[in-house]
Amino acid sequence: MNGSRLTAAVLVMAALAAAGRADETAADAVHRRDAAWLEAARRSREALEWTDEAVLHDWRLQRRPGTTACRILDPADGLVRDGTADECRTAFTALAASGRVPPVAGETVILLHGLGEGRASMQPLAEHLRRSLDATVLTFGYASVKADIDAHGRALAAVVAGLPAAKRISFVGHSLGNLVVRRWLAIAAPADRGRVHRLVMLGPPNQGSDLARMASRIWGVAATAEGAARDLVVEWQRVEPGLAVPECPFGIVAGGKGDADGYSPLLAGDDDAVVRVAETRLPGAADFVVLPVHHAAMMRDAAVQRATREFLATGRFPAALPAAPPTAE
Repeated sequence: MNGSRLTAAVLVMAALAAAGRADETAADAVHRRDAAWLEAARRSREALEWTDEAVLHDWRLQRRPGTTACRILDPADGLVRDGTADECRTAFTALAASGRVPPVAGETVILLHGLGEGRASMQPLAEHLRRSLDATVLTFGYASVKADIDAHGRALAAVVAGLPAAKRISFVGHSLGNLVVRRWLAIAAPADRGRVHRLVMLGPPNQGSDLARMASRIWGVAATAEGAARDLVVEWQRVEPGLAVPECPFGIVAGGKGDADGYSPLLAGDDDAVVRVAETRLPGAADFVVLPVHHAAMMRDAAVQRATREFLATGRFPAALPAAPPTAE
């Protein structure tokens, strides 16, 4: 083989090898993408199946509602231990005592997600508050469709009781999360209730939900609704009297267009596409603001984040919030 043919052969072989590597790289990328998607799907599914009963920073002890099955997760949501409630409680106590997990002390803020969501939905707001407040910011996850509001309130009671060094606790709830806080306030031990500093309600269905009432009229929905969804769709008249009006200063952020139509043609008056502005109101609020944001996008919205931070810091929303187009879902 002469030099030119040898050179051509080498170039062809190199090109084939490079193509093979490219195919491998593309296949690896697809594999990584699919693996990431499957992992995200698994976490989303599990967020609807497990409820926190103890939280120390991003370490958590969880229970599957209605069972004795418990588990411990690390900050990356990796499984540390599973077993019975007694086994996991003992292991979690030992973990805290080992110094591996720092205690939660001083100013603390607990964030609660809404119906059908998980802790991940609160992460944008949690990260903002961690950057801007001198406080420990925790997220509380609960299996909203696997248990009712009372059960979620009792799980929150266990989490708060497990934070004895958190001398001042504030809450930020999104949607149903606010009803969980209100239920907890109704059953909380006086000493724990006395530690509550402030509460920010984002899109809370404080007066129930017209959308849920509409859903209840759809054939089969009322019969199949579970957990907290059933509380809203079918049991609201029974549930509402058990929700306390906060004694601490609380502020309400409603989403809406500031007109008589709102974002949803199904709902009367202004709304955030899920909750009507009128449904968010609760007597005794220290402050109230309507911002142009859809219900599901509140935690990612800059104006909502600023309003939340300012109320937690001062007990009032900012005098002027920047006008902005509505945040798309």
